[in-house]
Amino acid sequence: MHGVIDVPAELAAQEKYNKEAGRAFIAALPDLAAAFLHRWNLRVTGTSMHGVSALVLPVDRADGTPAVLKLQIRDHESEGEPIALRLWNGDGAVRLLDHDEPTGTMLLERLDASRMLAHRPDVHEGVLVIARLLAHLHTTPAPEGMRRLGDIARSMLERTPAALDRIPDPAARRLVADCAAAVREVADEPGDRLLHWDLHDENVLAADRAPWLAIDPKPLAGDPGFDLWPALANNFDAEDVVWRFDAMTDVLALDRARARAWTYGRVLQNCLWETEDGRPPDEADLEIARRLRGRTT
Repeated sequence: MHGVIDVPAELAAQEKYNKEAGRAFIAALPDLAAAFLHRWNLRVTGTSMHGVSALVLPVDRADGTPAVLKLQIRDHESEGEPIALRLWNGDGAVRLLDHDEPTGTMLLERLDASRMLAHRPDVHEGVLVIARLLAHLHTTPAPEGMRRLGDIARSMLERTPAALDRIPDPAARRLVADCAAAVREVADEPGDRLLHWDLHDENVLAADRAPWLAIDPKPLAGDPGFDLWPALANNFDAEDVVWRFDAMTDVLALDRARARAWTYGRVLQNCLWETEDGRPPDEADLEIARRLRGRTT
């Protein structure tokens, strides 16, 4: 059974992100896959796919229905995925067919991985597709127990002073401090919508039942403005940031000042991760923040 799946080298190397848990996950993958192929009566029908911490196997169910088996490390980001997919129930997102709570293993409807939004040449079309999908997803209130943007915001603000001390460039340091100040203004009203958090153009696939559907959410409860950043950063073009922001806030009918503050929050989150890992803030993130200055109307 160990020969049933191929663990890609890039996935095996992800232990650098998850340390011991990552090594244990990779070691257990062949047996884990075998167990769920047997338990759900599945047959592997194609080549495996993978992300940073998940392996996806194309399979057929016993009745011939195509699906995918997703095996992943269960962490604070991924543990809410089946809950969100069940609540969305296929409206704008891939359908959840089955789920094993202890391991986080999921059986999902199979979409067309060969038709990914990232492959479309018109970037503006992609931004609007993402905005329309988010409009569907954000109609759902987040359930109790979902990780919450308010907690994330408080943590970011607590970590900001130490991060600022590690940024030598005064202009970058000032911009990160401005992002934190913007988050502080809205932190007491973090929102209650069910957010995707990671809806970039590689997480949007075509399907027979819908032109485009979202996959791979890292859900949390919060303000829709916190969901805009991936579409601003995709195929990054500094000159296009304001157009994308305005187009998305129009489609989603968001207050632009508030959406800008929570987009600053995403920039702050990224800058904290970079700084805490000993790297300078990403220049594209800083440029997004610069370009959004003054976008209050």
